[in-house]
Amino acid sequence: MMFTKTLGLAALFSTIVSALPQEMVRRSGIVRRDGGGVTITNNLSQDVYAWSVAGDVGPMQTISGNGGTYSETWRTNPNGGGISIKLALEPEQIGVLQFEYTEAGDTIFWDMSCIDMQSGSNKFTDQGFSVVPSDETSTCPTAICKAGDTACSAAYLQPTDDHATHGCPIDTALDLFIGQS
Repeated sequence: MMFTKTLGLAALFSTIVSALPQEMVRRSGIVRRDGGGVTITNNLSQDVYAWSVAGDVGPMQTISGNGGTYSETWRTNPNGGGISIKLALEPEQIGVLQFEYTEAGDTIFWDMSCIDMQSGSNKFTDQGFSVVPSDETSTCPTAICKAGDTACSAAYLQPTDDHATHGCPIDTALDLFIGQS
């Protein structure tokens, strides 16, 4: 009986491991294979700096100005909670715009947050930003903060702005545009 249980567990473990991509486990989280994720396009004339934060802060990525991109497949936070992609105009995490997401079964919940940006106007709000599903037939909502809208209701401006959280099927691919395209 014990041998059967052990063999069954070994077979289950082998099946799970064989289904994982080679880079499934990273220091900053577990990568999903469902095809969903986010692509950030920087339409500003200057570089934008990005950090993907799960339990630990990932390495800084530079998103070149005038059309540079950064992509990330949906991940889970090994410590629980969500993932935050922090975007800044300088190579420090100061005055950040955040794209945040959390997996909950077959749903990815996401939002844009301006809470950690410096109050008032900056290039993110001066030029606007938007999140749209890459599949136009998607049931996933969009979030658009037009250029100059410092009070955009599509993004968190304070911690209680729960109306700015959106849910989409886990395989949804989202495009985040910083600035006008």
